[in-house]
Amino acid sequence: MTRPSATPGGTLVLDSGGLAKAVLRDRTVTAWLALARADDLRVITSAGTLVEVVHPHINRPALEWTLSRLIVEPVTELIARHAAELLADAGLHGHKYAIDAMLSATALAAPGPVTILTSTPEDLTALCRSRATVIKI
Repeated sequence: MTRPSATPGGTLVLDSGGLAKAVLRDRTVTAWLALARADDLRVITSAGTLVEVVHPHINRPALEWTLSRLIVEPVTELIARHAAELLADAGLHGHKYAIDAMLSATALAAPGPVTILTSTPEDLTALCRSRATVIKI
């Protein structure tokens, strides 16, 4: 296997798209997870991300297995306040961006460097700016 061009260094973060693809055993995400495991990196997501991922048709055993392999970080008051600051700094607001902002704040609180796997990189790039590497998967 060849290493992707943007190699994670400290923490690998899965947003809802990354987590959903991990549950589906997507090849690209599986490769990233294998690299993270081989390099003994933290793999995390935000508790808020679960709200986006869980739906009636999701394979619950696959979801639970995937979640057992990573760290689900809580959304604390500190994370929520930081998320609000990130939204303000990016000129964004509203529920459309709330979960991405919580994930971004969670990512930026993690040991760096931080790489975020997402299917929609635009919002996360605006929220994290250059403080995290955002990879479209």
